[in-house]
Amino acid sequence: MDPSAIALQGLQQADAQLETAAARIANAGAASPDGASLDIVDLSVEMVALMAAQNLFEANVATLRTTDQVQKALIDIKT
Repeated sequence: MDPSAIALQGLQQADAQLETAAARIANAGAASPDGASLDIVDLSVEMVALMAAQNLFEANVATLRTTDQVQKALIDIKT
C-alpha cells in the first residue's frame, strides 16, 4: 500500500465532506417558488461536519509529511 495514495484519497474525502456541509449551510433558508422553505439546516450538525473535515485534512496532510520524511530518510541511508 502506498501511504501517499491513501492520504490523497483521505484528502478527497475530506474535501467532499466539506463541500457537502458548506452547500447545506449556503442553501439554508432557500425558498421554493411558492415561498415555502425548502430545507431546514441544523447548524450544530453542519459545524461538527466542518470540524470533522478539518480534522481529516490535518491528519492526511500529516500523513503526507511523514511519508515524505520517511522517504528522505531512506534515501539518506542508501547514499
